[in-house]
Amino acid sequence: MFRSGLIIGIIALLLAIGSALLSPLCVPCLALLLGLGAGYLAGTFDKPSDQRGAARVGVIAGALSSIGALAGQSIGALINSQLVRPADALELLRQFGMQVPLGTTPAEFARIFGASMIISTFCLGLFDIFLMAGLGTLGGLLWWQVSGSKRVVLPPSQT
Repeated sequence: MFRSGLIIGIIALLLAIGSALLSPLCVPCLALLLGLGAGYLAGTFDKPSDQRGAARVGVIAGALSSIGALAGQSIGALINSQLVRPADALELLRQFGMQVPLGTTPAEFARIFGASMIISTFCLGLFDIFLMAGLGTLGGLLWWQVSGSKRVVLPPSQT
């Protein structure tokens, strides 16, 4: 479970940085597949002997790999906030016809923009952790249905 969490975590880190540059909302979409993959890979590596064990290694692997997604999303959001300056974001909002409250100065908008980037990254990161852990469980159970239940486990020999 630790190997699969580390492998998928590194992949999640790199993919999350790239997708967070487009939009922080892309990372939860990646979390669907990455969490499922972490759970399935944990079952493949650890080969638990029962369904409950497969679910356990899956949830741990999914949760561990979500650390990579959280770090990647944070790094990507930081880079994104530097590329899209508050003044550019304000102009983009106005081009889309969204109303910015009257009297909002660029300095006030910059504070709002920075706070919203931090809060949204934090909330999406927490969502990714729960999503990847839950889908890691599903991946472990999927491994059990595909491969684990068909294995023949020999009892330990008594010598």
